[in-house]
Amino acid sequence: MTETTVTTQDGREPAVPYAVAAPPQLGLLRRPRTPRRPRIWFEILLIGVSYWTYSLIRNAVPEQRGEALRNADWIWKAEHGLGIAVEESVNHAVNSVTWLIVGMNYYYATLHFVVTLGVLVWLFRSHPGRYGATRLALFATTGVALVGYYLYPLAPPRLMNDSHFVDTVMVHQTWGSMASGDLKNMSNQYAAMPSMHIGWSLWCGLTIFTLASVPWVRVLGLLYPAATLVVIVATANHFWLDAVGGALCLTFGFTVAWLWHGALPYALPRVVPEKATSKGTGTDQGTETGTGAGEPEGTDDALLPAKS
Repeated sequence: MTETTVTTQDGREPAVPYAVAAPPQLGLLRRPRTPRRPRIWFEILLIGVSYWTYSLIRNAVPEQRGEALRNADWIWKAEHGLGIAVEESVNHAVNSVTWLIVGMNYYYATLHFVVTLGVLVWLFRSHPGRYGATRLALFATTGVALVGYYLYPLAPPRLMNDSHFVDTVMVHQTWGSMASGDLKNMSNQYAAMPSMHIGWSLWCGLTIFTLASVPWVRVLGLLYPAATLVVIVATANHFWLDAVGGALCLTFGFTVAWLWHGALPYALPRVVPEKATSKGTGTDQGTETGTGAGEPEGTDDALLPAKS
């Protein structure tokens, strides 16, 4: 606080205190959260419980078959109006190559879980400072997708009435798919919008492309969501517009992570700096969420200049 006086003709006025600099007041959503070092036991428990909860809620959503089929008809007509309704042609073309479509069936049934889990493990081990924020983006993406399943039931193309789509799992008797066949009663068949195969694969692809240091691995990161898009259409499990819904959910997920941490997940330090208390000040050092004091720990070794 600083005092000031004002002199007038009648003499000196009393000093009026005023604040030189008031501390900025950040709102709850604008206050950045410092990354924390992830704990493996907590992450395993969290991922297991979250996936179980996701499956439980997704499958508990009323199937609403009539509404789901009407929505599918509307989507199909909308795509015809946009000139992008080529899913049926792709489905028949790929189905004519048995080894290819069977491979795609297994791809659809397994890779969305295997690759996503693999990227989470890689982040935990190699990018612990970015792990929490990136995981938050994935969880927020999945959470908003559950809302979509409830509010907009949608039949996949293979279950549409009066359509000529091939249910490739049924025709080729692919083992292990929850989409149809013997296990179809264990999964909600009318939760096609949005496509989390696309939401999760885009999350994986962007994470790998942004953070990997090996060029061919970064290319694989870009190819993974592109291949997934072909697979979900060729197997008649999704429309193109379902993929758009998945991408919008991912945008929401990254927005939540950005609001919570004050930066995009990939802009955070690679490693959570060790807390070091300054002598006499009691402040933590190296906890910035971007570059600066924590920059050496938050930079990939491959990007650092060689030391002579």
